[in-house]
Amino acid sequence: MKNYSNVHILDHPLIRHKLAIIRDKNTNTKQFREIISEIATLIAYESFKDVPTQEVEVETPLEVTKQIVVKENSIAIVPILRAGLGMVDGILSLFPAAKVGHIGLYRNEETLEPQEYYCKLPVGIDEKVVMVVDPMLATGGSACDAIKMLKKKGCTQIKLMSIIAAPEGVKKVAETHPDVEIYVSTLDRCLNENGYILPGLGDAGDRIFGTK
Repeated sequence: MKNYSNVHILDHPLIRHKLAIIRDKNTNTKQFREIISEIATLIAYESFKDVPTQEVEVETPLEVTKQIVVKENSIAIVPILRAGLGMVDGILSLFPAAKVGHIGLYRNEETLEPQEYYCKLPVGIDEKVVMVVDPMLATGGSACDAIKMLKKKGCTQIKLMSIIAAPEGVKKVAETHPDVEIYVSTLDRCLNENGYILPGLGDAGDRIFGTK
């Protein structure tokens, strides 16, 4: 696959270990859900390294000192429903004050194209760094549509976080939205005829919520 300057693959041993667990078809719902959240935390640590900051004064037991903190009200997390919900708590563990929006898209099983059914975003989202989250970046259709919706709302600082990606999805998002930084923990082989990532981990939404 072509190298894209806006694509970041976080090849870390700890993430690889956790990926092995969630790929296993025998991993139960509780453990799957917990590890999805843990991986989201690990990816967020890297993907927010340029988070907006500000200088504040802090009084230690000995003196007053100037310190750098994350700028208040500067981050929004936007999961693509429903699987993206499984990543939200992991990011909130790092940024508990972040605002959370929701975009609902479902995949047409015949065309594999995303269809919108819900959109609720925080007030002032156009002034925030927005992290779009979805565990699986397959065809890239849902991610591209979600990003397009955010841009229509005036958002200019958008990132995309996925756990597993297919080359087809990475290519589509990277080329359609070259101004969006894409963070994934691993790049899998390809999509099958039904649009699922191989080797993948199956349907992330079903495994997070125990619906299959």
